[in-house]
Amino acid sequence: MKIFLSFLQSKIQHPIPAYNFWEYYIKNGITETGFQYIECDDVDWAQGLVQQSDQEFQDWKSFTWSRVLKQIKEQGADLFLSYLYPQQIDESAVRELKKMGVFCVNFFCDHVRLYRSVPKAFHVFDLNWVPEYKAIKFYQKARLNYLNLPMPMWVEPKYRSFNNIENNQVSFIGSKDIQRHLLFYTLIKHNPERIINIYGKDWLNNDRLSSIPASSARQKILNQLAFIGQNGFYAFANKIRSRSYKAPSSLALNSFFKGKPDFENYIKITKESNITIGVNRYPSFNYPLQKPNTYSRLRDIEAPMLGACYLTEWTEGIDELYETGKEIVTYTSAEELDEQCSRLLADEKMRMQLREAGQKRALSDHSISASIQKIIEHIT
Repeated sequence: MKIFLSFLQSKIQHPIPAYNFWEYYIKNGITETGFQYIECDDVDWAQGLVQQSDQEFQDWKSFTWSRVLKQIKEQGADLFLSYLYPQQIDESAVRELKKMGVFCVNFFCDHVRLYRSVPKAFHVFDLNWVPEYKAIKFYQKARLNYLNLPMPMWVEPKYRSFNNIENNQVSFIGSKDIQRHLLFYTLIKHNPERIINIYGKDWLNNDRLSSIPASSARQKILNQLAFIGQNGFYAFANKIRSRSYKAPSSLALNSFFKGKPDFENYIKITKESNITIGVNRYPSFNYPLQKPNTYSRLRDIEAPMLGACYLTEWTEGIDELYETGKEIVTYTSAEELDEQCSRLLADEKMRMQLREAGQKRALSDHSISASIQKIIEHIT
């Protein structure tokens, strides 16, 4: 099986949210499966997400897809496996690949946050890799082929060993956003004695949690119309309301903020914390601030793979990934998060059982190897 790979590969660090890890995970996962991947060395896939002029973007798109077609014609491929946003896709090029006998599969993990239906460009693929349980209904309604498979996560074999070392911490690792801030603020308000170590980007920064860049009156109107067109009037009304919202002070949480750990410490904290917390809510104007939407994140795969005692926010589909209570534990509110922390901290035997069972399940059922095999089974 020869897999042509388009997974945000880039030799440049672009000013867009973190993306490099996807290439690292998928390449190692494919290699571990025993298949071969090929790629265009001179194509910068991530550049297609960078803000640029219309002409620059069209030049990027034309060059990129012409190189893809040329290389696959010359070297062949059985499977085109991509992580592409709608705007990056050249539908005519994908159709050309399909005519060559190449099976085309696209992974995408931001349906729930960004869209209300399947983007038109995704219809061109033979199969869609859909990790979000709540996005399944989009594909069913569109009558498209899809597989609900876990987020593609790979950890080095040296980190897969089970150990019973604990550092006496309850830890969360992740960047700051309004929903995470509100969850932990509510938790501490409910139980001032609860101690959580919060690691990640921007937690030590006390600036506003959201900011609106300055723009001309005309540009503001254009931006508002574009927002309404994509998200609807309900989301626009929530956006207007949010401008008058004053986020609670960070002072109550300041002693918990630990900064962003380096890679080795990230692994160590995840593996050795008595409890590693996951948060599946996210900021969105499509939902009221106090009733956020949720979906299972990459951390729901990674933390158990590393052998964490994992306590994550319940969301639809999490029960399909794990047997809750035996492999991971879940919560639905700040109050329940506190209760589950107390229960787990008082029961070392349960923590060890969760670590071992969760790691075994994640590594066996939720690996990239397992997902690739399911895709291959679907093809054949």
